[in-house]
Amino acid sequence: MPRPTDLPEKMRALQITEPGAVSVIEVPVPQPAHDEVLVRVEAVATCPQWDIHIFSGESMFADRPLHYPYVLGEPGHEAVGNVVATGSNVTTFRVGDRVAAWRDPGGRSQGCYAQFVCLDEDDVLAVPGDLPAERLASLELAMCVQVSVDQLVEIDAVRGQRVVVGGLGPAGLVAVQLLKVAGAAEVVAIEPDSSRSSLGLELGAHEVLTPGELPPASRFAATAWHAALDTTGLKVSIEALSARTKRAVAIFGVLREAVYFGPELWWGGFSLMGYGEHNRASAQRALDAIRDGNIDLAPLNSRRFPLDRYVDAVGLLRAREALKVLFDPWA
Repeated sequence: MPRPTDLPEKMRALQITEPGAVSVIEVPVPQPAHDEVLVRVEAVATCPQWDIHIFSGESMFADRPLHYPYVLGEPGHEAVGNVVATGSNVTTFRVGDRVAAWRDPGGRSQGCYAQFVCLDEDDVLAVPGDLPAERLASLELAMCVQVSVDQLVEIDAVRGQRVVVGGLGPAGLVAVQLLKVAGAAEVVAIEPDSSRSSLGLELGAHEVLTPGELPPASRFAATAWHAALDTTGLKVSIEALSARTKRAVAIFGVLREAVYFGPELWWGGFSLMGYGEHNRASAQRALDAIRDGNIDLAPLNSRRFPLDRYVDAVGLLRAREALKVLFDPWA
């Protein structure tokens, strides 16, 4: 497909060249394949664990070796922008449409830490033109959390029930909101950081407990929760939730160690649920909640930086001085 005449030949993109080092370099603007759209990136948000791990030279998953220089523009994948060109087979979108990425399929030749990015037509959704970028860029995160919420909804463990969220990082703050949208009667969260606890309360948590304030470890006590959603992936968190939850614990956070499942969990219909599958239906539900004002992703973005302050951004994430950082690739 011919390149649109009003597009620049070159763009700026970020690349992690080796652990602890990045460059913002000038490269040709990519051309969309037959099933892709070329998006002018308006804003792209960090995915904290991915950014911290990849920048530090640590794989998110033990069986996936890392190679540097890392893929251009990766690990950026939470982005919103406007379609500026389409591949020959694209039928869903036209030039000028505003879209957000809802899925990161992995294995791409370029990520979203760039001024332009090619995305598969199936991996983006049309988004409202009147909502600010900070409310839309992290649609992919909202979709991921929605998947776990949907797992609990499917077994009727949310509506009208007391549900607990383990951890109030970005995913936990989204989980609090989406569980309320799904009809939870009460959403409690567990978080040791006071600033994150305060934000959790602002976003709808009924109560936020520190780990030291947990109720007794009894699944059938009056204080037990009906269901839980863990966003930490930590053994200690999952086991603490399991010991105090009647019906099910859904694990959203990336699990890296073995979790104990003992005889006390065998009876009462208890389920420990691994993460589900990314899917467009969950993405659409999350987008509907954003569009209707039922969840707000803007408070997750603690700072807004240009791409050349990526090292500063990762430092803030690692020090837990920022939840997420939103990048403007044109600044």
